Amino acid sequence: MIEVSAAIIFLNKKILCFQRGKNKYDYVSYKYEFPGGKINKHEDPAEALKREIREELEIEIKILKKFKTIFHKYPDFEIKMHSFICETEAFDGKLNEHINYAAMKIKNLNELDWIEADVQLVNNLMEKYSD
Repeated sequence: MIEVSAAIIFLNKKILCFQRGKNKYDYVSYKYEFPGGKINKHEDPAEALKREIREELEIEIKILKKFKTIFHKYPDFEIKMHSFICETEAFDGKLNEHINYAAMKIKNLNELDWIEADVQLVNNLMEKYSD
């Protein structure tokens, strides 16, 4: 079981969505995701998320609230993912871990090809926050 944190980052009333590159597992390659990463031993999920976002995107985020914790089983591994509603004031497009990004209105999130674990979050966001 891999424990991770993920950021649902709002910027100007849109959510930043990030496309993964090639992975050893085809079923996660080139899929969109909410950015974040592994929580280190003795690390708080929120602090881990801030660290990961600085490493991946070179931005600072403000965590507004915890959104949801989900469990997902892939064919080769399982994750426990803590997700947080966040905001940032600016994003200049730096992608250290991803190959592309999109800024999407909540009602359009399902237009992207999401990684399986994040589909539940996308559906919950669309139910809870849609116009």
